[in-house]
Amino acid sequence: MATRVVYLPLDERPCNLLYPQQLAAMTDLEMIVPRMDQLGSKKQSADCEELSVWLMQQCKDANVLIVSIDMLVHGGIVPSRLHHDSAERCHDRIRMLETLKEANPLLKIYAFNLITRVPAYSSSEEEPDYYDQVGRELYELGWFTDKRDSVGLTESEEIRLKNITAAIPAEILRDYLARRDVNSQVNQMSIDLVQSGVIDYLIIPLDDNSQFGFSAMEQKTLTVRVELSGLSDKVAIYPGADEIGCTLFSRVFCEVKNYNPSLFVRYSSTKGPLCIPKYEDRSLAESIKAHVTSAGAIISDASSDANAILMVHSPAVGQSEMAETDTAFQDRHRSYFSEINIREFVQVMKHYLKAEKLVMLADVALCNGGDHQLMRLIHAQGLLGQLSGYAAWNTSGNSLGTVISHAVIASYYRFNASEKQDAHDISSQSFYISRLIEDWGYQALVRKQICENNLPGLGASYFEISHVIDEVCELIEVELNRFAEEYLWEQGLKPMKVVDVELPWKRMFEVGFAIQMGGVHGE
Repeated sequence: MATRVVYLPLDERPCNLLYPQQLAAMTDLEMIVPRMDQLGSKKQSADCEELSVWLMQQCKDANVLIVSIDMLVHGGIVPSRLHHDSAERCHDRIRMLETLKEANPLLKIYAFNLITRVPAYSSSEEEPDYYDQVGRELYELGWFTDKRDSVGLTESEEIRLKNITAAIPAEILRDYLARRDVNSQVNQMSIDLVQSGVIDYLIIPLDDNSQFGFSAMEQKTLTVRVELSGLSDKVAIYPGADEIGCTLFSRVFCEVKNYNPSLFVRYSSTKGPLCIPKYEDRSLAESIKAHVTSAGAIISDASSDANAILMVHSPAVGQSEMAETDTAFQDRHRSYFSEINIREFVQVMKHYLKAEKLVMLADVALCNGGDHQLMRLIHAQGLLGQLSGYAAWNTSGNSLGTVISHAVIASYYRFNASEKQDAHDISSQSFYISRLIEDWGYQALVRKQICENNLPGLGASYFEISHVIDEVCELIEVELNRFAEEYLWEQGLKPMKVVDVELPWKRMFEVGFAIQMGGVHGE
């Protein structure tokens, strides 16, 4: 009988709802998820009571529950930043996990709950309305307060902290800090449930965080508690967010299969492992350790012994000096031209592939999409059809968690060929192709092209496309199929067609689509 996994995602976007299902489709584990319309929509929270009823129905005969506590308690990731719930109400909702465990004592619960992010910019797109006016100031308030208390401030920084404090209206600061306090209490409640044996494994991801700030302060408090309570084998705290559903499914898969794979990590930059990526608080190498460990794997000492090779295209600088996908190539930090060697990186990749290694690519040298220079070189070498996995979406942590989870599952079926091999191969390559189309094709190329060349003529902009969304989705579909025709199908990948394009939050940032066998070359 198949292991039955119930999954309550962080929100309704493809990265949270669809990617874990696509990983599950590679396996013989069964995944049950709510309907999309049960998961809210961006700032509109899901009906938490309805979801609790759904969980009771689905978990009574399930083996595993993977649950976003942000969704269970607040109705989604964005609602967790906007709510006015009391700590008591949150406590009542999170106790649903106790009820589920009582009704099904054999149910294993793998949970995650974010440390609320602190964006470094002023925008209310995913935050309270007042973030438009004082978002940057709230970020700096946390940064300088934490830095003052941990390492000290310069005289100019002390002056800046006083000015920031004076610039933030008292009622706004009260609202912001009160919500952070409630959310922090929910994280403490989650650890309580680990201590009592209700939650079997917990990840507390740091969403869009930095070296200092409100998130860093909360992380320290939680980490100290976890370590002093002897729970470090059951609670992980590290940068991440939208990839955690994939990571926890990978961990469940490893436990069901009694599988502990090893991954060998190879970087494109000597300095890469020590750089602190933008939106994160620690070196890239330390983040990779955290992602690999939570996914149920280990890092191998040698490529010859590894179940998979993780090729990490890494930056040579961190934080604000990292380039974005929309940074013009010539405007990148000079280290991109001197401290990253993509030619050697691709040559090594070719060597591993010739040796019939399972090779996965984490393309994290840039933020918010793949590095077209690297991918064009891989294409020129004819290697795209030989790689087994790829990720380059949004933050470094998002990409790492996704491709590492894929590597774990793909490596298992590589070494256990008798288990569901044909179905796995089709699902695995489809996921890989989807990542190439979205992370490289859309995020690095098509998105910028349409924003610059098409949206102005439609009277639209990056965040204002609701009135022309059908036209924009049609444009994206055409351009993604054109991208796939140019770069993918002559590389030995099965031709597929991009269909059903959607923009789930009615903006250009994320995209959803399906792929169908048979693309432009016919069935």
